[in-house]
Amino acid sequence: MTILTCIPLTGPARMMLARYGAVIDRPGPTLPVAMLDQGLREQVRLVVTNGSAGLSADDMAALPALRWVLCTGVGHENVDLDAARSQGVRVSNTPGANGQTVADHAMALLLAISRDLLRLDQGVRAGRWEDLRQPRPAPHDRTLGLLGFGQIGQAIATRALGFGMRVLYHTRVPRPFQGAEHAADLKMMAARADYLVVACPGGAATRHLVDAALLQALGPRGFLINIGRGSVVDTTALVAALEDGVIAGAALDVFEGEPVVPPRLRTLPNVILTPHLAGRSPQAQAAQLSAWETHIAACTQGRSPPNLVHS
Repeated sequence: MTILTCIPLTGPARMMLARYGAVIDRPGPTLPVAMLDQGLREQVRLVVTNGSAGLSADDMAALPALRWVLCTGVGHENVDLDAARSQGVRVSNTPGANGQTVADHAMALLLAISRDLLRLDQGVRAGRWEDLRQPRPAPHDRTLGLLGFGQIGQAIATRALGFGMRVLYHTRVPRPFQGAEHAADLKMMAARADYLVVACPGGAATRHLVDAALLQALGPRGFLINIGRGSVVDTTALVAALEDGVIAGAALDVFEGEPVVPPRLRTLPNVILTPHLAGRSPQAQAAQLSAWETHIAACTQGRSPPNLVHS
């Protein structure tokens, strides 16, 4: 079996995939699969990708032997499911493999931006002391608003409750979760929140849900944390809100158009930026590899892989 990868692979991941067949790489992050040698393309039966990299209808059409698409993580927003359906391609994902690590990173970002840890660290290293010792917000007895409440959102909620926070969450349908309150209206939730955490998938349905009006509702004492998808936040509106003091600060692991980050965003003092690594840890990588192997073994044995997005 020939396996096409659309995402960077660690050494252990490549070695594991190589046990199941020949591994070839997409020509480049934005280059069409059709640029690959035709003989190679005609042998590809499995594509490994993620929600950000996706797989377009044109790419699938260039792979006549394709039978399975494996999306690492929960996201699959840029995989053309209609094209997969028409071509008889099964699409699956691996939710939960890195959810705990993402939740840990979300709380780290929340604490870092709230307590202004990066600026304090830099100030102490520069020999300053007394002028840095100003009160900063702490999360206990504050309100966390979660946009999205899947496995990752619920893991964040569990951590926030441990910090003594009140937890609100916005989804179309309420979820049974002790200690968290469903908020049917997103704008009203933002107005009640001290911290708004984006933990929902990307795609057309969630694009720019966090816009200028929602940031205005979050208010000058509010912080935005995004570990979901960059497309959920209107970057132009966010930069303006940060520059004008509409919100207190933001901590972002994902960006529109990443890895390019707008220069204005990079220069703001009330922002913390990390390079889309919220889900990366040794534990998460081991769990992800185990999930991949389960999926690929099922495919090679003619069985349906778990967590089918559609069949």
